[in-house]
Amino acid sequence: MFPLQLTPGTARVLIAQTGFLGDVVLTTPLIAALRRRLAPASLAVLTTPQAKPLLEHHPAVDQVVVDDKRSTTRGVIGLLRAARRLRRERFTLAVAPHKSLRTALLLALAGIPRRIGFRQSPGWFLYHHTAVRDPQRHEVERILCLMRVFGLEPDACERVPFVAYGEQARARAQALLQAASISDTDTIFIVCPGSVWPTKRWTIEGYGALIRRLEKEYGRVLICGGPDDTAVARAVHAHAHGQGVDLTGRADLQTFMALADRAELVISNDSAPMHIAVARGVPVVAIFCATTPSLGYSPYTPHAVVVERTDLPCRPCSRHGGQFCPRGTNDCMRLISVDQVLAGVEQLLAHRVPRQQRVSW
Repeated sequence: MFPLQLTPGTARVLIAQTGFLGDVVLTTPLIAALRRRLAPASLAVLTTPQAKPLLEHHPAVDQVVVDDKRSTTRGVIGLLRAARRLRRERFTLAVAPHKSLRTALLLALAGIPRRIGFRQSPGWFLYHHTAVRDPQRHEVERILCLMRVFGLEPDACERVPFVAYGEQARARAQALLQAASISDTDTIFIVCPGSVWPTKRWTIEGYGALIRRLEKEYGRVLICGGPDDTAVARAVHAHAHGQGVDLTGRADLQTFMALADRAELVISNDSAPMHIAVARGVPVVAIFCATTPSLGYSPYTPHAVVVERTDLPCRPCSRHGGQFCPRGTNDCMRLISVDQVLAGVEQLLAHRVPRQQRVSW
C-alpha cells in the first residue's frame, strides 16, 4: 500500500481519543508526529471532558473538541448529536487511536472524507485506511503504528509523551505549597494511591507506612489524586498518622503537572498520574499490582523503577485489573513491601535527573 500523502497546509485533522486519561497521555507522541508529518492547516483532538486539561496547552493542538459520551452524547441520540457537531467543523482527515466501534461510527456519521483507524478495531470496515496494531509493543508505539499509513514507522517517530499546563496552574500549585508551609528549597515527593480499579491499588497500610518513612528520612510528601480518590487518600493519610499533605481533589490535572515538576519523583500505582509524571520528565516509582508491564502500559521512560511481585503466576488477572481479586488473596497488592518501594526511591535518587534535563518548573 502506498503511503497516504497530503498537501501541507490543507488538511483539517481530527484525532479521536476518548479513552482513559492515561490513554490520552500515551497518544501525545502520535499528535506530535501527525503535526510534523502532515503540517496540517489545523489539528484538533476529540476527547473526554476529564482529559481536556491534558491537551488544551499542548503546542501541537489547535483545538480540543469534547465528547461527553457518559452524559450529553450518550446513546444513539447523543452519538448523532456529536456527529452533527463534528460535521459542522468540516474536518478532512480523522485518525482514531481509540479502537472502539463507537468511535468508528461517530467519525463515519460525521462524514469525514478520509478516516484512518486500526485493523483490530470492531469498526475497521468504516475506515478508508487501516494499520495493524502491534500487540508486542508498548502502547506508545502501538498507537504510533497508525503513522505507517503515512509511510513512517513507529521507531522513526519521536516517542516521548508530553503534556503542558498554563500560568494559572503554576500559580495554583505555588499557592498550595505555600499553604502547606513548603518552601522552594524543600525536597518534595508525590504519592498517588488511587486508581479506578481496586486491584491496581497498593495497600492503604503500605502507602501509610511509606509516607511516614519518606517524611522521616527524605522530605515532604504530597498525597495527590482526583475527587474519586478522596476516600482512599483519607484512609492513607490516617494510616500515615496525619503525616504528608493531602491535596486529593484540590489539585486539578494541570495543577498536578505543576506540582510534579517540583517533585524529586512521583510514586504511583499503574494509573494516569504515573503517565502524566513521565510526560513531564519526572522520575517515577510505579507500583504494579494486578497488572504487569508486559501489557504495554509501563512508564515510558528510562527514569522509572517498576515495583511488582514477579513470582505470582496469576498476574495479570485482566487487562485493566478488576474490582476484586479472583483468587481472594490480594497477594499482588499485600505482598509488596515498603522496603521494596523505598529501594526504588533510593535507586532513582542515586541517579537524579538534573532539573535542566526535565521540563522546567
